[in-house]
Amino acid sequence: MSKNEELREKLLYKAEHACKKIDENEVKAADSFAESYKKFMTECKIEREVVEYVVDLAEKNGFVSFDPKASYKPGDKVIYNNRGKAVILAVIGTKPVEDGVRIAAAHIDSPRLDLKPNPLYEDAELALFKTHYYGGIKKYQWAAIPLALHGVIVKADGTSVKVNIGEDAGDPKFVVTDLLPHLAADQMKRTLADGIRGEELNILVGSRPFKDDEGSESVKLNILNILNEKYGIVEADFLSAELEVVPAFAADDVGFDRSLIGAYGHDDRVCAYPSVMAVLEAGTPEYTAMAVLADKEETGSEGNTGLDSSYMAYFISDLARMQGGVGSIALSNSECLSADVNAAFDPTFPGVYERMNTSFANRGIVVTKYTGSRGKGGTSDASAEFMGRIRRLFDANGVVWQVGELGKVDEGGGGTVAKYVAYHNIDVVDVGVPVLSMHAPYEVISKLDLYMAYKAFLTFFTK
Repeated sequence: MSKNEELREKLLYKAEHACKKIDENEVKAADSFAESYKKFMTECKIEREVVEYVVDLAEKNGFVSFDPKASYKPGDKVIYNNRGKAVILAVIGTKPVEDGVRIAAAHIDSPRLDLKPNPLYEDAELALFKTHYYGGIKKYQWAAIPLALHGVIVKADGTSVKVNIGEDAGDPKFVVTDLLPHLAADQMKRTLADGIRGEELNILVGSRPFKDDEGSESVKLNILNILNEKYGIVEADFLSAELEVVPAFAADDVGFDRSLIGAYGHDDRVCAYPSVMAVLEAGTPEYTAMAVLADKEETGSEGNTGLDSSYMAYFISDLARMQGGVGSIALSNSECLSADVNAAFDPTFPGVYERMNTSFANRGIVVTKYTGSRGKGGTSDASAEFMGRIRRLFDANGVVWQVGELGKVDEGGGGTVAKYVAYHNIDVVDVGVPVLSMHAPYEVISKLDLYMAYKAFLTFFTK
């Protein structure tokens, strides 16, 4: 190596494809990890299904439901299930909780279409559902694709019914219809943001009338009869339901080399899943390790299952109190990886990215010092000291990582749960997987980046 080459090696920073930094065995490990992730993504389309899946998996690995009146020793494993829509898995460490805990905080909600409280109507002898979109979507992307219906209905007597239609072989699908191009001259003059409007996101659910019925709305009546026979519900039960319309896609390999995964909801279950797997394998850590899976991030983290509430802080305080510690001290000594995705550079649309400070697929997990929009509005902005700690930790333990912003300064922006964690005086930085087509019904991530997320969270919990 020449002197110039030595200087370049010593002084210049260069993020590279993960394949240049890991051996073939680790590539195979990443591919193997991706198989179980794809199964999870296919089975878990909404936050309730993720919580149910994670709780079942945790219980099989020795975790038990958290009891605030109990006491726990190092190595004990507990589950805090918040209303079936958010969950915390914790492994008690050898150090007192008052010394701080190590948190990986991801969210498990994704952009989607929610049914309105009174959704079902008939028009032109077609039955449809009215929807209200949830989170930031490009509305036109949700037309003319197969959709599934997931969620829960609470009936008048208080009993609840789970709904999952459109995922299994033989299930019917649902769809938002769109205009044919032959008649869409005026629609095509709309802006792209207005191509499909919010009140046009109506779900087609049926077209046959109730037999021998001569009254009005006989197609609607037939749909209600089908739902009554299957679930025992009546129309008024929609008023106390949470029904979510999601793409009816399975998670699949993408590309001739199978290096990528396409699925609905990588944002942010691509961080939630590896954080769970890491805490399951944390052993008995020095600091209590916590995987926090939150709801409501896509709508601002508000509500009692979002991280703008205090359930995580209450949980940590309870753990500290059990050991005779003080919750506020435990929070102030804690550290968190806000496990959320960032935008992967897309060569088809290079103009919105600043190449020196963006993340790329296959270059490992991306550390995002700050999010927010334009003038860093709405971000916690991690300190140099905490950035330095995470940098040293990852470098010392073979975690392939990169830095990245969401895009050019004036292009827009976005946020994560980091600022809600920082509110409790916890050191926090965003660490997640780069995503192509973020918030689309079918997003794409790299298997190598997914695996590095798992490795990063496991390192954070155990080193």
